[in-house]
Amino acid sequence: MIILLPPSETKATRARGRAMNLDSLSNPELNDARRNVINALTAVSARPDAASALGVSPNLTDDIARNTRLTTAPALPASSLYTGVLYDALDLASLTGADKTRAGRRVVISSALYGAVRLRDAVAPYRLSMAVNLPGMGPLASFWKPLLDAPLTEAAGRGLVIDCRSSTYAASWAPSGDLAKRWVHIRVPGATHMAKHTRGLVTRALVTDPRDPRTPAALAEQLAETFDVALTAPKSATKPWILDATAR
Repeated sequence: MIILLPPSETKATRARGRAMNLDSLSNPELNDARRNVINALTAVSARPDAASALGVSPNLTDDIARNTRLTTAPALPASSLYTGVLYDALDLASLTGADKTRAGRRVVISSALYGAVRLRDAVAPYRLSMAVNLPGMGPLASFWKPLLDAPLTEAAGRGLVIDCRSSTYAASWAPSGDLAKRWVHIRVPGATHMAKHTRGLVTRALVTDPRDPRTPAALAEQLAETFDVALTAPKSATKPWILDATAR
């Protein structure tokens, strides 16, 4: 099983510490691509029109400036880097023992800058959306899609792909072939804030439970112990199962 999460727009920072070492990250086969995106983002962020090019508010001067120091800024593990509603509900800092190990094995965070990261990966804080079109690279979702297929397919193995990503980040990779039959998108009715919160709770429920459901139906049965759920079959062979989840 892998659980795909979106990143957060806001990132934690650290005043001191070692800079990022790409060679220490998971999926080192992505490192050449990561370097290319880092270089492109650094160049764009140094331009006078950086805010417009990145699709962010001109008031985010600190975030934009941080993009120019990606190779020297103190790095943080992804488990601490990402913040916000989903990650507050997931509450990674409170996990210990087997639950913490299980989270490290199951959670994969989608990243416009790094492609995909694991919780233990120490990376530099950044501001970049998967929807951005970087000069010379095109839309980042399209850039990453072929590169992520092999490592994420291997990570899923014979287990489920539980997809908690937003549509922007889901565009960067979709399971195919036999794996598509084990692809489940977690959908939460209601406002965006509640959707993020519930997806965080679903992720926490899955990483704190040693069971490893191998079918969408088994996943729905397991989550039904904690959430109100409804499972809908895919509309085609290239679409995921939809599991609607509502916190009780």
